[in-house]
Order: sequence, then C-alpha cells, then structure tokens
Amino acid sequence: MRDVPWWGLISSAAAPVLLIGGWTVAASLQPQYDPVADTVSALAAQGAIDRWVMTLTFLVVGCCYIVTALALRPAGTAGRLILIAGALAGLLVAANPEHPGDLYPIPHIIAASAGFAGLVTWPAGACRRGSAVPWGLRPAVAATAVAVMFALVLWFGADLVLGAGQVGLAERVAGGAQAVWPLAVVLSCRRPVAALSEGREGQGGRRGAQDRAASGLPGRMVPHRYPGPAEQPDQQVTGEH
Repeated sequence: MRDVPWWGLISSAAAPVLLIGGWTVAASLQPQYDPVADTVSALAAQGAIDRWVMTLTFLVVGCCYIVTALALRPAGTAGRLILIAGALAGLLVAANPEHPGDLYPIPHIIAASAGFAGLVTWPAGACRRGSAVPWGLRPAVAATAVAVMFALVLWFGADLVLGAGQVGLAERVAGGAQAVWPLAVVLSCRRPVAALSEGREGQGGRRGAQDRAASGLPGRMVPHRYPGPAEQPDQQVTGEH
C-alpha cells in the first residue's frame, strides 16, 4: 500500500494549528466577543475588526485540506474527493461572509452546511478493507469518526436553533475535531521507511526460500564432512580359524 508523502503530513498538521490559532487571534482583536456564545463566522463577518484574519484562515485551512486529500494515497478515492469538496465549500464560506442585520445569510449557510457535510462524511468514502489497511482507514474506525463528528455538528445545529448560548463552543469543538481527524488518518498511514525496507527484505528472503524449495534447489551448499578417527564407530574384527 502506498505511503503518504511528507508534504501531506505538513498540510494535515498545519490545518488544526492554523484554524485554532486563526480564530484565537481574530477573537482577541474584537472589542466585544464571547468565544462560547458567538460563532466563528462572526469573526469574518462584514463589520468585524480585522476580518481579514479569519477570512485568510478559512482560505489557508481549506487549501490544507485539499493538499491533504491529494496526499492521502492509501485512502479511497471517494473519500478524498469528498474531502476536497468540503474544502472548496470552506473557501466559499470565506467568499460569502455574514452581513450585519441579515439573520439568514443564505449563501453563507449553504456553503457552511456543505463544508460541514464534506468534512464529516469523507471518512466513510475513504475507508478500505484488508489486513494491511492503516487503522485510520478501517471501516469500524471510519464509522466511529463519522458518528462522533456528526454528533458534534448536531450539537452545533441544535444550539444555533435553540439559542442555548453555547453555539460558539459547539462550533469550535466540531470544527476542531474535523480538522484533527485528517491528521490522525495521515499519521496512521505513515510508516517508518526502515520498517518498510526490513519488511520487504524479509518478504524477499522468505519468497526466495520458497522458490528454492519448490524448485528442489538447496539454499546453500554445505560441504560433506567425513567423521574423524575418534568419531568412527567400533568395528568388530573377525578372523578365520
């Protein structure tokens, strides 16, 4: 199974760091902002102070997702395409910010919903079967990841509708989980080069031994050793009378 290149590890690790760092910096620039009660999108909304910080964060993190999807060669093609689609939707979130006084910004809601859907469901399309499949791509693990991230998105949606006062917290937990999971999958696919080479050499040696055994050829010629005088068995001497 093909390995994930080094640049995929960098992009997958950069996504959660940039996302969390971006919304932290953007929130610190606002005179009045509650990260528990206010959404992340409000940091990039029209009228927010230095809204370019969160807008740039959305763009860069979306690009990281795309690069990670391209690097996840061991994953299923469907999952990689879904991850790219979710990342592109994240770019549309940056291009369609919220506007003051608009309670239902339809373009922003559609882009954000599509982004959540892609980032939640991509593990289902990326999973594969087999004994050599990395743990992050196994069906049971992928199903668990989808279930957990879907539950977090439901929490965010319910709080957004009911107005329980924790919509910002719910969105951050859901977004953080979606950003961390690609990194977890990449780490599960990364295997040490030394271990791989040793495994290939071991397989080659076993294969060679099997081929020699099937052809009747000895693996190594061992010279015949004749016993010395001390090792010769006692002989009975018989004589004629």
